[in-house]
Amino acid sequence: MVNDAMLKKNKEQELQAEFYSIIADIAEHETVLKMKQYRQHYDTSTYEHCMHVAYLNYKIGKKLHLDYKALARAGMLHDLFLYDWRKKQRDVEIDGLHAFVHPKIAFQNASRLFDLNEKEKDIIVKHMWPVTLPLPKYKESFLITFVDKYCALAESFSHYREALMQKDLRHLANTFAIFLSAFLLF
Repeated sequence: MVNDAMLKKNKEQELQAEFYSIIADIAEHETVLKMKQYRQHYDTSTYEHCMHVAYLNYKIGKKLHLDYKALARAGMLHDLFLYDWRKKQRDVEIDGLHAFVHPKIAFQNASRLFDLNEKEKDIIVKHMWPVTLPLPKYKESFLITFVDKYCALAESFSHYREALMQKDLRHLANTFAIFLSAFLLF
């Protein structure tokens, strides 16, 4: 049992090390690091969201014998839009609704900073399919559409779970305080 747990832990550490070696130039780039300043889903920054998507893309892609390097790299760049998409008055003007235009904005930003291959380009531009109409060209491009939505849901669920737990704890603390007060009064 201990050996299985240790093997699993070692395997995960190897995967994480390989993953980071694939995306290190992206993850450490000064422009990409600016994604930490923008909120994506509740408490998750755009940078953290992209890291989640990139890592899950990488792991699934590796398991399915897909181009896991392109999946990891494009996953890290798929939301490189650098503005608060929740605000009406943004730092940048965009032509259309965020959901429809941010893949092209991310692609343009990523293309200026990194040498992207055709698969990485398609993955970034098509990650919002079917919201954006052009059909993904590669299996990897389809994969990110599902991984991106999964991560968005997981990040949202985590926020609500945390909020609910804090509310429940406050409720329990208030209830305890009332009982304690009642006990001390009698």
